[in-house]
Amino acid sequence: MGKISKSSRKGKKAWRANISSEDIEEYFEKSTKDALSGGSLAHVPSHSLFYVDKSVDLSAKRKIEKKRDKVLHYESVLQRNAFVQPIPSSIQKKPKRKNKVVQTVEGDAQFEGKGPMDIWGDGGRQNSKPKKMQKPSIIPAVEVEPPGCSFNPPSESHQDSLAIAVADEMQKIYRKELGPDPIPLIVPGESIDEETMYFLDADDGTDDDELNEDIVQTEDMDLEKRPLKTKVVTRVELNRRTRRKEQLKEDAKAKQKKQLSKEIDSLPDIMEEIAREDEEKQKKHLRRTVVKQEKLASAPPRLGKYKYDPAPLQVLLSEEITGSLRKLKGCCTLARDRFKSLEKRGLIAPSKRSGRFVKGFFFGVSWKQKNVKCSIGHSRCCFICLQSPSYQRNYAKWLPFQNAI
Repeated sequence: MGKISKSSRKGKKAWRANISSEDIEEYFEKSTKDALSGGSLAHVPSHSLFYVDKSVDLSAKRKIEKKRDKVLHYESVLQRNAFVQPIPSSIQKKPKRKNKVVQTVEGDAQFEGKGPMDIWGDGGRQNSKPKKMQKPSIIPAVEVEPPGCSFNPPSESHQDSLAIAVADEMQKIYRKELGPDPIPLIVPGESIDEETMYFLDADDGTDDDELNEDIVQTEDMDLEKRPLKTKVVTRVELNRRTRRKEQLKEDAKAKQKKQLSKEIDSLPDIMEEIAREDEEKQKKHLRRTVVKQEKLASAPPRLGKYKYDPAPLQVLLSEEITGSLRKLKGCCTLARDRFKSLEKRGLIAPSKRSGRFVKGFFFGVSWKQKNVKCSIGHSRCCFICLQSPSYQRNYAKWLPFQNAI
């Protein structure tokens, strides 16, 4: 090993430079650690370092209960956090309806011990949800027919009722005649031969060729008419166009000012026109309200697929009036009258009147509808059934169906 080099000892400054400072640095490091850890253990009193354990050992049952009381990780995750706001969509609204009050056994026992209940008292009142009241109908439940519909009516009243019934029937006939014509099942026409079809196709081809030739000729003439050179726009022409644009703008502004001054002068007339329009709107609204009330008084609102079809007026003809109830001919039934009254008041939706079966036939619908049976039992009226003599003899009035096949 080599010798350690000796330092110079010529002066005091050299002696101070060679003095070691490791102990001072160790002291500062130790004091810093003690300050960070809470102080030096040498200066801490004994009662703070040591304590006497006086707790009693828990039994096995208590340990199990303590383990059960411990909150698991998934339970802590599912618990509500006060710092986390809930999602608005997950907040449930409080139900508006009240829960039914359930009578307890104690209440029943107290009730039995009190004695007889007073039916007019408030003790037995329960909290019940009020029922929704229906809107009253303008149409009365039982309508009184005019005096002309009686079994022995006066002559004038009877003629008035007959006129109303005839007017209703004629209105139905006129509405049917003036309505759109139905689509015919068969369109009359003549069959076209193959030769005629060939000539028609040939004519169509020649017309197309002529049209194509005309189009080509017009295009060639347009190309010939086009100028070969574009006209050069000079500075004078550009200045003229600029002046023209400015003049048009000034004319438009002057016209706008003139129109504005004219509108200002005609302001009283505009106010009168606005007031007149408001008055017309109010009158129109009043008319609509009156028409709506009249419509509700005569027919119910639209409830279903079908409209309400009012029942015909039950009026007797002149030869049917006998003047006695014993000789009166039976016409309408009470059940049908009540059913029409329910439909008119809007309590039930109007339905379509179905047909009726008579000896295997289904009256009231066309022969092309489903579930239509003929006298033999076929699902639809076929050509054989329509040509059979029994059909022509017994059901001659249904022969027009033969032309529809």
